[in-house]
Amino acid sequence: MEKIGKARQDSEIAAFTYNDAKYIRKEMQINNEDMYFIYTYITIISKNKKDIENKVKEIEGKLRGQGLIPKKAYFRQEQAFTSCLPIMQNNKDIKNSARRNILTNSIPATYPFISSTIYDEKGIFIGKNIYNDSLVFIDRFNNIKYKNSNISIFGMSGSGKSFFTKLIILRSALFGIEQYIIDPDREYGSLCKKLDGTMIKIGPSSNTKINIFDIRQESLEEEQRGYLETKIGKLIAFFKLVYKDMDENQQAILEDKIVQAYKSKGITFDDSSLFINGKFKQTRDMPILEDLYKLLDGEMKNKLVPFINGSLRFLNSHTNIELDNKLIVGDIYELGEENIKYGMYILIELFWDKIKKDRKIKKAIYLDEIWKLIGVTSNKDVAGFIYKIFKTIRKYGGSAVAITQDISDLFGLENGTYGKSILNNSEFKAFFNLEEENVKVLEKYTSLSETEALEIKSLKRGENIMFVGKEHIRIFIESAEYERKILGGD
Repeated sequence: MEKIGKARQDSEIAAFTYNDAKYIRKEMQINNEDMYFIYTYITIISKNKKDIENKVKEIEGKLRGQGLIPKKAYFRQEQAFTSCLPIMQNNKDIKNSARRNILTNSIPATYPFISSTIYDEKGIFIGKNIYNDSLVFIDRFNNIKYKNSNISIFGMSGSGKSFFTKLIILRSALFGIEQYIIDPDREYGSLCKKLDGTMIKIGPSSNTKINIFDIRQESLEEEQRGYLETKIGKLIAFFKLVYKDMDENQQAILEDKIVQAYKSKGITFDDSSLFINGKFKQTRDMPILEDLYKLLDGEMKNKLVPFINGSLRFLNSHTNIELDNKLIVGDIYELGEENIKYGMYILIELFWDKIKKDRKIKKAIYLDEIWKLIGVTSNKDVAGFIYKIFKTIRKYGGSAVAITQDISDLFGLENGTYGKSILNNSEFKAFFNLEEENVKVLEKYTSLSETEALEIKSLKRGENIMFVGKEHIRIFIESAEYERKILGGD
């Protein structure tokens, strides 16, 4: 470098070479890296000259696009060809000009077709690794191996997303895992019946009722205090779905009236007011929507009319169902698009209380069409509650599962803040076939590679690209005939 004049073109090449040598020496001395030589040969085959010329140009273009410089083996084609044969002979005539040095930590990049096998000893069977035909078993509750037990399942209609979800529920039931399912499209009724689960239907024709004002003993853990304070926060989030543009003054009025409604039933901020002769008060001891309605006036009162005398009056009742089953499905199909958010929120709050009851028991909550609660049609309070579930459910021995086909809407609230938070707090992500628009959204919020983004758009029914921690694998969902009969799928 000292001898080469600065004006000469090769001075820059020498500088790069010198810096590369310094880097290699540092890695070998400090990080205990080893240096290897790597030789890369590409053989292109065709039956006619024109086609092979086109293929050569195509391959050269792709390589240059990746920053690689290809060279044709002029006058050494035979030596290059024999070096590619499975006889382990790297021809000495081309060896020196073809070699490049590489350090230990870069070696895995030279195996483009390798795919990790995931086999958790206590896991449930997920499917077959398409790349190497290995079987994939995942124990999402393995807190030593995985950061959390949450799953995000995305896929367009008909991609196999719902069948995959039901398969997980079926196989998890064999392990005795408690499972709670929000069912907006009436997809899980048959599975619930065959597993002897409890079905809650919320709608005009249903006989099952859930009281939004219920305070449950399990809503607080042992040694925690503040039953009414905790409940008021959840009720405010619910009523923000009703009063979409509620300001601070209206919220203060609403909170005061909620406190009055509970006071009329003898329930105050003193936790002891929720006990009668040492036993926690039942649903019949709680206020209902009508008790709040009578305390309000003006526009705030008018907004509650549908809940008292109109199409949603079935929400103005005391709870009339026991919920001690290991599988509970909340069917909110009859609520329709406009009102489904109310049913989803009521059930999620109910299920969340049950999840917190015993940390030692494994349990899971499945939120189908989750975008309705954290997407553009929701609000920050509700979305924040859902995010809290995904962030804290692990400490209760639980797993939260987000399922949706409307990915764009999922990231529509607060510039995608809540959708991104759900993804970041899902150690397991299963991406089934998606349209290009949704793939572009995923690329923005996940570590999808360019190749994976292309693959997702062409996945066949029952195939998905699954992120398991840092591992990315392509899986075909396998099921037995008797499982398909139970689930009603193919």
